[in-house]
Amino acid sequence: MVMLKVGLIQQYLVSGTVGRDIRLYQAVTSTNGVLKELVKEGVPEGTVVVADEQTAGQGRLRKTWFSPPGANVYASVLFRPAIPLREVPGFSFITSLAVADAIALEGLGPAIKWPNDVLVGRKKVAGSLVECASAGRKVDYVILGVGVNVNVTPAALRAALGDAAHAAGSLAEAAGREIDRNVFTANLLSQLDRWAGVFAAQGAAPVLDAWRDRDILTGRRVQVRDEGESYDGRVLGVDREGYLVLRDPRGVRRRVLTGEIRIAD
Repeated sequence: MVMLKVGLIQQYLVSGTVGRDIRLYQAVTSTNGVLKELVKEGVPEGTVVVADEQTAGQGRLRKTWFSPPGANVYASVLFRPAIPLREVPGFSFITSLAVADAIALEGLGPAIKWPNDVLVGRKKVAGSLVECASAGRKVDYVILGVGVNVNVTPAALRAALGDAAHAAGSLAEAAGREIDRNVFTANLLSQLDRWAGVFAAQGAAPVLDAWRDRDILTGRRVQVRDEGESYDGRVLGVDREGYLVLRDPRGVRRRVLTGEIRIAD
């Protein structure tokens, strides 16, 4: 097992802003939480927090993200995009695009499930958490946090997740070999830097186009649980602000931002 090392990550890094400052920790409650504290100290855009273990990692909807030591990649990156608050969900799509591109560099075929879950072979291998602060209607900063199941074993997933482990996988399981976490982390950060640059230079359109190419939900029937409400619908796609758009059985068009989505067909 190769340990994570800042020097090795930066050796493989191809990036302009992301990763100039990498803070590596053995164990943290969550990388997002650590980075939020560092923001108070005035760290620059592109600062990265990486941990070998998270003791209280979370994904969307406050779900626990299993974060054992020595196996996976847990990272958070600070951005300061000059965008209005309403565009943050669409900006966050660079996370799943970067993860998907880094996975593709390992010779695997990733897909994206709204908003930012990444799947390989129909099993979830990565998730993310976006947090932001605003000044009025303008964004002050955005933290994009990601957890990737890199080398965690199926047995460890079963022990931690129980029945839910059937839907979870790892890159090593899919590839049939151990993945170098330093190389993978560098590729992930390099791709995040690239997609952030695309968004800054060209806006949301090319990011959304690339995201739609990897999307597995459009055209599918799904079940939605959103703010205490549950309903079915057929997915029409995503709009420019990152909302999932679907049509329910009554023909009503709905936009979803925070709901839980399950494929129903």
